[in-house]
Amino acid sequence: MSNSQTMGVASKRAYVVAIAVILFFWQVAAWFLPDFLMPDVHTAILRLWEELNSAEFYEGLGNSMTRLGAGYGAALFFGILLGLVGGTINVVRSPLKAAIIILQSIPSIAWVPLFLILMGFGNLPIIVVVAIGAFFPTALSVINATESVEKVHISAARVMGASKLQMLKRVYFPAVTPELITGAQLAFGNAWRALISAEMIVGFSAGLGKSLAYSGEIADMTGVMTNILVIAILAAVIDQVILERIKHRLLRYQYL
Repeated sequence: MSNSQTMGVASKRAYVVAIAVILFFWQVAAWFLPDFLMPDVHTAILRLWEELNSAEFYEGLGNSMTRLGAGYGAALFFGILLGLVGGTINVVRSPLKAAIIILQSIPSIAWVPLFLILMGFGNLPIIVVVAIGAFFPTALSVINATESVEKVHISAARVMGASKLQMLKRVYFPAVTPELITGAQLAFGNAWRALISAEMIVGFSAGLGKSLAYSGEIADMTGVMTNILVIAILAAVIDQVILERIKHRLLRYQYL
């Protein structure tokens, strides 16, 4: 078994153990609390099965995934672009890095009222909030990575007559890829939390966040726990099935 396969099996086992522990403590809490405050695991799973057979669930899921894809994709594109520019131009590197550090300390959800006023209700303010949540860690990871690029590689490329575009493509981008992928995974966590929070506040159309907020408004604790379960499962699946596979494919030389 290769190192990559060994690490993959270990990661899956860790997730299985973590899920089992979480479900165990959930069930213990359900034993000591009234049903209307904390439904047991079995009840939530039955509700989840009902949701999986309803068209409304898939409508909300589709809306949330569309917003996530648009916001996260935009954040990666502009974060990589700005990170490379800031990391390769010494004059703007320090001020840009300082600005990113300051702005990323602001919770993504704090931007929602501003964007609602500027853009009105709709998908756009949610997508922008998601993008902001993922943009800063992406850009910062790229800037930090460019600072560690070997000077000898930069000098060699310049001696060989590489243009600025070739420098970015052949020297900087390959060098920053490992840290960029780590930053992208961190950015996904931020984007996911921003998405759910924004949907809970905006409540424009069907979505995972809106469904969770509605269950809380009507004191449907089974619905609340079911939605939390869906949100947690989807986050783990996206991270482990999609992002980890991309990471292993791009950095396969590290797992040989």
